[in-house]
Amino acid sequence: MGALRRGGALIRHRWVADPGAGGRVDSYVAEALGLSRSRVAALVAAGDVLVDGRVPKKSEPVSPGEELEVRVPEPVPATAEPQDIPLKIVFEDGELVVVDKQAGLVVHPAPGHPGGTLVNALLHNVGDLAGIGGTLRPGIVHRLDRDTSGLMVVAKSDRAHQALSAALRARSVKRTYLAALWGTLSEPSVVVDQPIARHPRDRVRMAVVAGGRRARTRFRHLERWEAASLCEAELDTGRTHQIRVHAAAVGHPVVGDTLYGAGRERGFAGPQRPWAMALARRTARQFLHAHRLAFDHPVTGRTMSFEAPLPPDLAAVRDWALAGA
Repeated sequence: MGALRRGGALIRHRWVADPGAGGRVDSYVAEALGLSRSRVAALVAAGDVLVDGRVPKKSEPVSPGEELEVRVPEPVPATAEPQDIPLKIVFEDGELVVVDKQAGLVVHPAPGHPGGTLVNALLHNVGDLAGIGGTLRPGIVHRLDRDTSGLMVVAKSDRAHQALSAALRARSVKRTYLAALWGTLSEPSVVVDQPIARHPRDRVRMAVVAGGRRARTRFRHLERWEAASLCEAELDTGRTHQIRVHAAAVGHPVVGDTLYGAGRERGFAGPQRPWAMALARRTARQFLHAHRLAFDHPVTGRTMSFEAPLPPDLAAVRDWALAGA
């Protein structure tokens, strides 16, 4: 199999199905070319997939010896514009990029944030995007909140996006965060396994809700401060605001989290209260940083592991807290 020629806005592939070929046209072509099934289905509907010179149905089986020709349009420009936004790239190859996202950076353009996002930054800083689903854009596999810093993996091709998304669903992508929590955990290691859904009365918030999507977080105590603790939080699932919601649910919200822990510093008494008030003043955003990320490379299968230290703003808070602990 190989690309016949690259002419105009099409890349043409032609090959003969091998003796082990089988399955539906959309599945077979998707696996052969590293495209999503929905992308191949759109190509079939557009007449850009031929089997022995005819347009097949996407569901018909492929037989050994049949000749396939697939015309893949080059990715069209994304609607988001490249923007020269500083971005710390930790690793990059032809399939993916790992970034250490700074706090304050929204991941996706959205109403209220049409630009100045991680996607805009990636379009400027990454020069060889293969495109996702026919659009010249990075493939966002998982997200970090605007005010959460740390490691993210982003796909540059359809096949990488599919494989990384599947790995995330299979819980084989390991994501570990550093979080400062108010108070002290009841045990050195605490597992919170409580379902999360949109808050029934406040649509901006998430909450522990019976019947919500299963969510599981493991918290591990690292350092005890005067009225707070530095903990490691490992995600088994990846729900919106999961660490923040689970931390608040067990009575130890993330320091600096104004959505789920506003005013928590005022709940301390005695000498802990002024210390907690001072910590709250020093923590300008939620103390949550994605500091470790591990996964298998979507193409080579090699285990990839990355660590990112606390950024200067959170490191300064920790140094102050340790000095007064």
